[in-house]
Amino acid sequence: MDNSSAEMHTSIYSISESPKNGQLIWVGTDDGNVQITRDGAKTWTNVVGNIAGLPKNSWVSTIAASRFDEATAYASFDRHTYGDLTPYAYKTTDYGKTWTSLQVQENGVRGYAHVVAEDAVDPNLLFLGTEFGLWISVDGGQHWAQYKGSSFPAVAVRDVVIHPRESDLVIATHGRGMWIIDDISPLRALTPDLMAKSATLIEGRPSVQYLPSNGGWAEGDESFNGASRNTQAFIDYYQKGRHIFGDLKIEILGPDGKLVDTVEGSKHRGLNRATWSMQMKAPIVPPAASALGAASQGPRVLPGTYTVKMTKGDQVYTKPLTLVLDPRATFSLEDRRMQFELAMKLYGMLEHMSYAVSAVEGVRDGAAARAAKLQEKDPLRTRLQQFSKDLDQIRSKIVATKEGGGLTGEERIRERIGSLYGAVNGYEGRPGDYQVARTESLGHELEDVITDFRKLTDKELQALNPALQKKKLEAMRVLTESEWQAEHGEATSKPAGGGAQEND
Repeated sequence: MDNSSAEMHTSIYSISESPKNGQLIWVGTDDGNVQITRDGAKTWTNVVGNIAGLPKNSWVSTIAASRFDEATAYASFDRHTYGDLTPYAYKTTDYGKTWTSLQVQENGVRGYAHVVAEDAVDPNLLFLGTEFGLWISVDGGQHWAQYKGSSFPAVAVRDVVIHPRESDLVIATHGRGMWIIDDISPLRALTPDLMAKSATLIEGRPSVQYLPSNGGWAEGDESFNGASRNTQAFIDYYQKGRHIFGDLKIEILGPDGKLVDTVEGSKHRGLNRATWSMQMKAPIVPPAASALGAASQGPRVLPGTYTVKMTKGDQVYTKPLTLVLDPRATFSLEDRRMQFELAMKLYGMLEHMSYAVSAVEGVRDGAAARAAKLQEKDPLRTRLQQFSKDLDQIRSKIVATKEGGGLTGEERIRERIGSLYGAVNGYEGRPGDYQVARTESLGHELEDVITDFRKLTDKELQALNPALQKKKLEAMRVLTESEWQAEHGEATSKPAGGGAQEND
């Protein structure tokens, strides 16, 4: 005999105290009662009979008092144990005397309802979690749409909470873990007037340049795995319909109004979110026997007010984008500026060095190629081969040439500047005096080698080129830095861009 009493259904399943009045408490039970007290639990009134259209004995999955009006509350009901998968959700504005449907069935909401919640800022922004996903209404329950952003699955949503400080929506699912929708302020901006526009940029909160951090510890088989917090700047925009014809371009303009970066945007209808890394591309470094991991990341741009410019066909939209320091930072904005300027100086030195190595290799390889076309006993062949070897010696003063990476212990100017760049770029506070002095010293050392290269080529090419022309071979020339820059992009120190995600 089953004597667990599990089928008796006499449990309080949901309790909600009014944030506006501590004497007012709502209670929902699993056998279909909606009770309210307005005198601190001295007396109770069952108001479930006032909900028109709700079958009897429906499980109260959620009862939620409004944050804005003590007479208002929301309730959702679950009848799947009766074989009824229909969602039921209601609202009262008079302490439960009358209830109105939240129109979930009329709007095609699928799945029996687990939770209904009101936004912490906008009373017209409602969230409904059902067995088949998350549904959102921006007009107090008159219309609903399923949330599909960030590849959120059609999974059972058991609870939702709005973080009061971050304005993030925290979602508890059944079987797919915890999800967080970062910054739902764009949802709050979806007024009827805004949604009537063909497109618009939506202003959001300042983008925090979070301090990079990591850590680790020994774990057993209970290891937690989850995505890290997004550290990019959000660019939110709305489109009434899918963008079909022409490009949709999103540009970032600096405080001086000049173009800083271009990011990819989605062409989907509805709310869209593009992201910007706030970071420069990694500097170009000359190839060598080992990778230069210390220079694998570009500096992060300075905090300040930037401008987002979205071009959609012949329409242009703009909005400010504010970047701020991490509130945990112990350094000042001036410290950050000094760090950025020194990192960019080293960045420029790495790219200047890359040009120099390309120029050296171009002449070296050109000399060797022309020598190979001459007779073995030709004196010009011998001179070209020696010239090529001399150029290779100059190159070896700039970059490490021994295979084996750091195990060889070989360091040249490339490795020293790269290591210093990595140290400065790795901490966004004020750089040390030693780092500033070391930057100057390495800069002079690099220029000395480049000067030796120019002296050698000026001397040798003046004699070699006429001899090559007599042999009907092409004269050699040194690649200019402007040519190298044109080959690698007009501005090699551009930010690293970002990506896009869409929230239909």
